[in-house]
Amino acid sequence: MTLQRSPDAFSADAGKTPTFEQSAKVSLADTQLRRNLGKATQTIRAKRAAAVEEMPDWERLREAGRALKERVTRHLDEYLLRLEESVTRAGGHVHWARDAEESNRIIAGIAKAHDAEEVVKVKSIATDETKLNEYLEGEGITAHETDLAELIIQLAGETSSHILVPAIHKNRAEIRELFKEKLGARGLSDDPSDLTNAARLYLREKFLKAKVGISGANFAVAETGTVCVVESEGNGRMCTTLPPVLVTLMGIEKVIPAWRDYEVFMQLLPRSSTAERMNPYTSFWTGVSRESGDGPNEFHLVLLDNGRTGVLADERGRQALSCIRCSACLNVCPVYERTGGHAYNSVYPGPIGAILTPQLVGIGKPGPDSLPYASSLCGACYEVCPVKINIPEVLIHLRGRVTRHKQDGGGLKGRLDPENAAMKTMARVFSDRKLYEGAQKAARVGQWPLARDGAIGRLPGRLAGWTESRDLKAIPKQTFREWWKARNGSPENGSA
Repeated sequence: MTLQRSPDAFSADAGKTPTFEQSAKVSLADTQLRRNLGKATQTIRAKRAAAVEEMPDWERLREAGRALKERVTRHLDEYLLRLEESVTRAGGHVHWARDAEESNRIIAGIAKAHDAEEVVKVKSIATDETKLNEYLEGEGITAHETDLAELIIQLAGETSSHILVPAIHKNRAEIRELFKEKLGARGLSDDPSDLTNAARLYLREKFLKAKVGISGANFAVAETGTVCVVESEGNGRMCTTLPPVLVTLMGIEKVIPAWRDYEVFMQLLPRSSTAERMNPYTSFWTGVSRESGDGPNEFHLVLLDNGRTGVLADERGRQALSCIRCSACLNVCPVYERTGGHAYNSVYPGPIGAILTPQLVGIGKPGPDSLPYASSLCGACYEVCPVKINIPEVLIHLRGRVTRHKQDGGGLKGRLDPENAAMKTMARVFSDRKLYEGAQKAARVGQWPLARDGAIGRLPGRLAGWTESRDLKAIPKQTFREWWKARNGSPENGSA
C-alpha cells in the first residue's frame, strides 16, 4: 500500500494543504487500508467497552475529568506559573516556546550543548506538531523513534494516522517487509513477537548510546512539578531514565492542578485508550536526583503554545484543549473508520483533530477549514470522550466560523453570496408569523408549474441539486393553522 503524503496543517505551506474531501477520495479507494482500519477500530472499540463496563462510577469519573480540565483552562496562566516554580525548585529548567520554530530551536540547542549527534524519543504528538525530527535533521542530529508504531512509520517515511496507534493503517505482512528492507531482518515472520524482537534488537544500542532523551507528556502537576508519561512498551522508560539529559516538550494545556488529580485521569486514560485497567508502564518524575544517580542528571521542560492561547479565546471552541489524547473518538467515528488519519492532513486526525487543528492554525486555510465538515454529527465521539468534550457542538460552531470568515474576511466581503442571502432571508421569514404565512401562500401559488401528483420532482436552476436524489413534497392546499381555524375558530383560542 502506497500513500501519497501531502503537507499537513502545521506545515509552513498549510494554506496549500488539500481539503479533507480531496484526500478522503484517495483513502476510500484503498481497499487494503479500509480493511486494516475496520478490523483495528472494531477490536479496540469492543475492548474499551468491556473495560468501561467494569466501572460503576464511570460517568462520575467523566464529569470529574471534565470539571478538572475546565478549571485548568479558566486559570491556565496561574497553573503554568506554579508549574514553572515547582519544576525549578526540583532542579529542572523550564523554557517557554511561543511557536514550533522557537520550540525546535530550544531543543536543538540543548542537544548541541551536550554534543549529541543522536537522540532517542518517546512517542510525542507535540514533537510531530512542531516537526522536531525534520528540524533536528537539518541541524545534523538524528532522532530515533523508539515507540514500535512510531518506528514503523519513521522507517516507512510516512506520518501517523492515529493518535494512539500511529501505524494502524499497516498490517503485519506490510511491517515484516518494511523491517526486512530497512533493518536487514532476514527470515523474519509476521508474528507480532518476532516483529517486536527485531525492533528491540535495533533500538537497544540506540538507548545505550544516546546522550539526550526526548519525551512528550501526558500530564504535569502544577503543585509538585511532576511529569507523567503513560505507555505500553517500556521504551518510554528507557528514554526517560538512561540518557543523562532529558527534554520534555509539553503543550501548555497538559498541566493539571494537584497530585491527587491523577486519581481521576489514571482511571480515565488507560480504559479509554488501550482498554486496560492500568498502562503497563506509567512513569512519573520530578526534576532530577543527582545524589541517587537514578535517572537523568539534567531535565528541561519546554512549554509549547503554538496557537493554544488563541484557542482559549473562543469560549466554545476551547473545549478542544481538554483532550487527554486517548483516541476513543477516533475508534468510534464512522468517518475515520473509512478514511483513516492521513485524510485529515494533520498530526491530530479524527473528530478531535477536526476541532483542534483549525483552531491551532487559524480559520482561513482551505485544508484545515474543511475538517469541521469531516463528520456525520452522529455524536458517538461525545458519548465516549472521557472528559466529555462536546465535539459535535464544537464542529457546528466551527462550521459557522468558517462560513462567516468566507463571507466577511475570505474575499467575499461586499459581494453577494446567494446561499448566505437565502439563509438570512429564511431566518427573517421564519421569525415573523405574518411573513411566514404570506410565504406559504406565495409558495402555494408559485409551485404550480413544478408540482405533479403532490410532489416536486425537479427544482429550477441551482436549487436542482436538492431534488437530484429526492422529491420535494408539494405545499398542501391548506396549512395546519388554516385547517384548525376553519374547524375551531382562531388558533390562538385553541391548543394548537
